[in-house]
Amino acid sequence: MKEITIRAENKVGALADVAELLGGLGVNIEAISAYSAEDAAIFRILTNDSTTAMKHLSKLPGLRLSEADIIVVDMQNRPGELGKITRKLSNKGVNLESVYIVGKLSDITHVAIKPAQESFQKAKDALGLKS
Repeated sequence: MKEITIRAENKVGALADVAELLGGLGVNIEAISAYSAEDAAIFRILTNDSTTAMKHLSKLPGLRLSEADIIVVDMQNRPGELGKITRKLSNKGVNLESVYIVGKLSDITHVAIKPAQESFQKAKDALGLKS
C-alpha cells in the first residue's frame, strides 16, 4: 500500500481542495492524518488508487507531493499492543516516519506504519512479514 504525503500552504480550504479533487475523480480516501507544521499543512493519505491521486494532485498549484510504501499490520485492540510492535521496530533500529490507525474490526486494529525508506525491509523483518 502507498502513502501519499502532501505538503500545502496552511490556509483555509487546503484540505477541502485535495478532498474535492480526489472525490471528483472517484478516488476514495481510506485513511488520513492531517496536521500543521509552521506555515505548512501536512496531509498523509491512503487511497484506493494512489496512481490516479498522484497524477491529478500534481496538477494542483502549490502542493509538494511524495509517495512511499507503507506496512499495514493487524494488532489486538487492547492496551500495550502498539508498544509491543514499536518496541520490536526500535530494537532493530527502525526509524518511523508515521504511524496511524487505518481501521478497526471488532477486536483487531489495522495500523499503518511508514518506516524510513532505508529501514523498510528491516521493519518487515522485525514484524515477521514476508518480503
